[in-house]
Amino acid sequence: MVSRISARIGAISESATLAVDAKAKALKAAGRPVIGFGAGEPDFPTPDYIVEAAVEAARDPKNHRYSPAGGLPELKQAIVDKTKRDSGYEIEAAQVLVTNGGKHAVYNTFATLLDPGDEVLLPAPYWTTYPEAIQLAGGVPVEVLADESQDYLVTVEQLEAARTEKTKALLFCSPSNPTGAVDTPEAVEAIGRWALEHDIWVITDEIYEHLTYGDTESTSLPVAVPELADRTVVLNGVAKTYAMTGWRVGWMIGPKDVIKAATNLQSHQTSNVCNVAQRAAIAALTGDLSAVDEMKVAFDRRRKTMVQMLNEIPGVECPEPTGAFYAYPSVKGVLGREINGRTATTSAELAAIILDEAEVAVVPGEAFGAPGYLRLSYALGDADLTEGVSRIAKLLS
Repeated sequence: MVSRISARIGAISESATLAVDAKAKALKAAGRPVIGFGAGEPDFPTPDYIVEAAVEAARDPKNHRYSPAGGLPELKQAIVDKTKRDSGYEIEAAQVLVTNGGKHAVYNTFATLLDPGDEVLLPAPYWTTYPEAIQLAGGVPVEVLADESQDYLVTVEQLEAARTEKTKALLFCSPSNPTGAVDTPEAVEAIGRWALEHDIWVITDEIYEHLTYGDTESTSLPVAVPELADRTVVLNGVAKTYAMTGWRVGWMIGPKDVIKAATNLQSHQTSNVCNVAQRAAIAALTGDLSAVDEMKVAFDRRRKTMVQMLNEIPGVECPEPTGAFYAYPSVKGVLGREINGRTATTSAELAAIILDEAEVAVVPGEAFGAPGYLRLSYALGDADLTEGVSRIAKLLS
């Protein structure tokens, strides 16, 4: 029997993070006291001045019409200015494509760069969308695992060991989703120099650039290795920095020929991003960073609380994340142990037991290419965070 669904689309896995979040919300709506650590989105509202800019934009008839597929010129310029201000990377508006959120930028980039069979080095644990976007574009994700013993940071030696004659690109994400790990400036430069030496493209996801803690700072790869800029695509967006996950405004920055080709693709895919959301993004990027600074105070406090509580659970090992808003504990020491008459042999099974027995939703490491771990977002209220981890601790202790 001929399949009703194409093999290409049928092979895509459901987004595990969105699935866990949806299940948690459904259970909560049914009256169960579920606490969800699944979704990676700030629990803060979008700042008022950004919302007001959107309200004003919605009343202006010019925003009721089509606009350039690649983005409003004013937003492109705001991205140019913001990129220089925040990371010291000087670009032109012709190097920017505004996309429908960060995921759209990820897909557009791989679709534009990859031919069938091209390999992409993918440090694991990785964000669940990366391998799906690579495969949709005809590419082959090559996983390079960095575990908790190395703070989830991949080395040049590991990348070199995975490189083949088919290697076209490297996906680089620092600060990292799902681990919260942040590469040092020296490590960023070393990886960039290695990519330059071997003529490898780098797709660097910088959407968590402002979410770092203590003395940690994120380093933009094309700034660390300027010579690599012609083979680098930077992915970013307003979602995490400005609590704008639902507004769906992201962008890609790259060489002009790549951006031109990706814009052509987008002109057939979606046309322009919603004009009202673009106007809101302009307000966000041209304003100061006080909103994210306020969020970081809360995230930092929650980060320390979560990591301390997780590390007190027998069999759980959680390195302290220095960026983003995720903890990524190893639960290998819990697997095989009886829990309320049930035994988990995988982190996926453990996540199911935790949801059933403790009514807490977490995402298993299988979703991120690293079985034996759980991802917990600490972008939720302090009381829920403490209660949720306490439930897990009671169940597993």
